[in-house]
Amino acid sequence: MERIFGRPIVTQEQMRTRIRELGRQITADYANKDLILVGILKGAYAFYADLARAIRLPLRVDFLVVTSYSGKAKSSGRVKMVTDLTEDIAGRDVLLVEDIVDSGLTVQYLINTLAKRKPKTIKVCALLSKPERRDKQVMIDYVGFEIPNQYVVGYGLDYQQKYRNLPYLAVLDKVDEADQGG
Repeated sequence: MERIFGRPIVTQEQMRTRIRELGRQITADYANKDLILVGILKGAYAFYADLARAIRLPLRVDFLVVTSYSGKAKSSGRVKMVTDLTEDIAGRDVLLVEDIVDSGLTVQYLINTLAKRKPKTIKVCALLSKPERRDKQVMIDYVGFEIPNQYVVGYGLDYQQKYRNLPYLAVLDKVDEADQGG
């Protein structure tokens, strides 16, 4: 069955504008600091690349690969780190770059895990936030857009590893009940 997605809920131009704004704010907040930008893959890759270019500071880049979905539309409730950082973050200002924060489970796990490595600071920048889905109380320091509790694809976000390449964000209209864990 082919998945159907609707009209964009966030257009490419809206994302460009908001990412430039976030870049200016992060540039001001991290001036004269030792910033390391940590992208959470795979979903954040498009946002991460655009955000890094919008930040007008010398910075280091690194990536983590984590999963809590195991190919389903609904989280398994357990976070697994698939690929770890290559940079030492001790004493550095870390900015985690996430595609979406819904339950807060992944962000909470990452903050707790990375805090043990003694960074100077850890903050979170998310392209999307779904506050009504939040199970874990986590601080998101920089938010691109707050969205309703709908399954979105595009701009790095996927459904079963597809649709990441859409240049905008769209609601996925049809998701199999089996995929939702229901």
